[in-house]
Amino acid sequence: MIKSVRDYLSLIKFSHSVFALPFALVTMIIALQGYNSGKMILEIVILIIIAMVSARSGAMGFNRLVDIKWDSQNPRTATRPSATGAVGTGQMIIMILISFAILVYVAWRLNPLAFKLSPVAIFLVCFYSYTKRFTTYAHLFLGLAIGSAPVASWIAVTGEISLVSLFFGLSVLTWIAGFDIIYSLQDVDFDSRVKLHSIPVRFGIVRSIYIARSLHILTIVLWFTVPGFAKLSTVYYLGALICSCLLIYEHRLVSPGDLSKLNVAFFNMNSIISITMFMAVFGDVILVPWLIN
Repeated sequence: MIKSVRDYLSLIKFSHSVFALPFALVTMIIALQGYNSGKMILEIVILIIIAMVSARSGAMGFNRLVDIKWDSQNPRTATRPSATGAVGTGQMIIMILISFAILVYVAWRLNPLAFKLSPVAIFLVCFYSYTKRFTTYAHLFLGLAIGSAPVASWIAVTGEISLVSLFFGLSVLTWIAGFDIIYSLQDVDFDSRVKLHSIPVRFGIVRSIYIARSLHILTIVLWFTVPGFAKLSTVYYLGALICSCLLIYEHRLVSPGDLSKLNVAFFNMNSIISITMFMAVFGDVILVPWLIN
């Protein structure tokens, strides 16, 4: 039983939820500023977390399902439960269907716009899995899929789309695309051999690192643009500054001649960035006003 749970958690890379979920919660916190009912707030928070976990579980399950052929050949991914058969094809299909069914149900519970857009969300998070087959810019599609989380979270609370959510979504898009380019450097030889597409395959390691840096410069610009559309102040700016410094440090860990710290740059640094941004918004919107009052 325990092994099965571990296999499923490994299959969907549950630990990587730390990338998207905090940014989804960020826009949720900002959008909830006008709510006074504690019971209603708690219900919305729980529903959004369930929706995000379900969407990610379904998307990761779908990705593992359609990538079995390549994952089983790639030494880096050959030990994944989907590639070894620890989690069978039928089990993955059931998990995917249940996950997306939960997502649609929760969207229905939230509001009409969330429900109407739930098929779009499912399409976005699944479509990415096919992009490496035909486009160099699959990283941007991954960024788009994960970057939709802050927008979806805002819609879940307000039933509408705003510039705040769009700018946060764009910042996640460029941030995710940038570090996915860095992460894919380790697969450049394998991807070239099996004819999978990526920016490192097309442009090489050196230029790919510069492309990732350019995307992350744009991420920083977007972080500092958000307060123009939201009621955010000093604590947020401090958090955005810390995240920017961490992003710069992340790029100092990786160079064309030394990819040995790639996993540290990918998981450790980006986890800290995501959590720091959440804490900055939480502090700015909730904690500081509570302490003052």
